[in-house]
Amino acid sequence: MTNEVYISIITVNYNGLSDTCEMIDSLKQHLTISSYEIIVIDNASINNEALLIQEKYPEIKCFRSNQNLGFAGGNNLGISKASGKYILLLNNDTYIRDNTLLSLATFLDNNPSIGAVSPKIKFADSNIIQFAGYTNLSLITLRNKLIGFEQEDKGQYNIAHISPFLHGAAMMIRKDIIREIGYMPEIYFLYYEELDWCEQIRKHGYELWYIPQAEIYHKESSSVGQGSPLRCFYLTRNRLLFAWRNRQGLIRLLALAYQFLIANPKNILYYTSKGQLNLAKSCFRGITNFIEMKNKKDINEYSH
Repeated sequence: MTNEVYISIITVNYNGLSDTCEMIDSLKQHLTISSYEIIVIDNASINNEALLIQEKYPEIKCFRSNQNLGFAGGNNLGISKASGKYILLLNNDTYIRDNTLLSLATFLDNNPSIGAVSPKIKFADSNIIQFAGYTNLSLITLRNKLIGFEQEDKGQYNIAHISPFLHGAAMMIRKDIIREIGYMPEIYFLYYEELDWCEQIRKHGYELWYIPQAEIYHKESSSVGQGSPLRCFYLTRNRLLFAWRNRQGLIRLLALAYQFLIANPKNILYYTSKGQLNLAKSCFRGITNFIEMKNKKDINEYSH
């Protein structure tokens, strides 16, 4: 029977019981096919939320990790338990209002050269777009933009198109491609891992597409976490990791030099001038941690 599963929906839960249950309820209400499975990974929540979720939804699969594996590690654990033809990574703070998620799988069925897709993503309880594709990352500064971000949805992004990267909050990929390219890189822990994974998918000759026929809603606010030391640390470190792992030769050297000599010093000075010393310290720790990682381990590995 496991070979008949069409879609494996994987979500990572970390102290997010209420959000996770709301997401599951929306899936159970709106998905009309029977051939899907829901897999919840409890990423070492303070309480054993996997047990609570399993009790409430005995038909789904729940697994608890005794340590926080990060975004990639939690999803990878879910992927290892999945039996679907397609893997849908779905943030636990998302929900759906209709059956359009199935159009992602239909699109992949009809387009074998396409490796993975993401739907249109809107901010929760609104008609405001969060994601309608990405622009490409600049070679040296490693900057890009979310297409349609914070725009009212008036149908202006209702045509499917290639996107250089997909959104980690909602991303469907073929299971056989994961067997080919490997799991999501766990070295990042938080931020940039799905961008790196998308790079690997494209390097193996597969296209990535934005599919607006499918819509999800994301509770993340446009300002959430902007002043978080944790976010500052991982973004600083992981831009350096991404540059090292996905740029070569002179471009790699220039990308690293930009981060070391321009972007990060500018950020540290800015945070210091604003009295945000915790953020300045986090930025500096991100730099030093990258150097330590580079010296201690092979940061070109993709998962472990």
